[in-house]
Amino acid sequence: MNYTDYTAMRVKVDDGIAWVTLANPPMNLLDAALVPELKRFVRTVRDDDQVRVIVVQSDDPDFFAAHVDMAYAFDAEGFMRLGAEDTGAPQLNPMQHLMLSIRSLPQVTIAKLRGRLRGGGNELATAMDMRFAAAGQTWMSQLETRIGIIPGGGGTQLLSRLIGRSRALEAILGAGLHDTDTAEKYGWINRALPPAQLDAFVDDLAHRIAALAPQQIAAAKTAIDAATGSDTLEAGLAAEGQALGLVYPAPSEALDRTRRYLDAGLQTRDGELDLEGFMDRNS
Repeated sequence: MNYTDYTAMRVKVDDGIAWVTLANPPMNLLDAALVPELKRFVRTVRDDDQVRVIVVQSDDPDFFAAHVDMAYAFDAEGFMRLGAEDTGAPQLNPMQHLMLSIRSLPQVTIAKLRGRLRGGGNELATAMDMRFAAAGQTWMSQLETRIGIIPGGGGTQLLSRLIGRSRALEAILGAGLHDTDTAEKYGWINRALPPAQLDAFVDDLAHRIAALAPQQIAAAKTAIDAATGSDTLEAGLAAEGQALGLVYPAPSEALDRTRRYLDAGLQTRDGELDLEGFMDRNS
């Protein structure tokens, strides 16, 4: 796959991980340069079986992605042209289509956050599977009510699924800027990490996930998504059972690993006291 011909972002693929760096000065606006490139990247990477994890980050420490270009308030036709290459879901506007496309990627998506992300920038992060932020150096908001509208790129739907109805109403109608302490407490982000530890943490997590079999990733995402899409626990459990069929009965490599663990002392008291370390040492 070709990931070299971008001007508003950079893409590097290594060890099953696509590192996407937003680089659209002066503040990573979601504009006519960046949005089409994000859309093109999503269309391309969806079919790249060499990529299992996607990490999106920024080259600007002050801005992850500022927001959608506000010039589109005066140019509705220009805004709709951002979706010129979109297929399917004709009822969605270009930003909604982008967020849905990200959310439905087969790969695991991780937002590594530093700086400010407001409006569409926050929608971009919340469309991803996970979010990790530099503590004290990251701020997020849905600012749209301050200009007389509401979020229209998925913000009302994505944020509500993360933090619940009442806190989403607070964030969207209050339009305040939220720090990492509040965002972590609300569930807006997975974790706020000391800034010096953020890169190493995300790098380690991305490599751990990229080392998994594709069917494990697909099964986990399918089953977890069923938890929010099912009307009853029984329906969710049925969906989980179907997803489990992607990886169980276990493939031969999983059986070989299990035998190796058992031979090395799995299911002994000493082995189980530090099970994660035991598995790391015996992988």
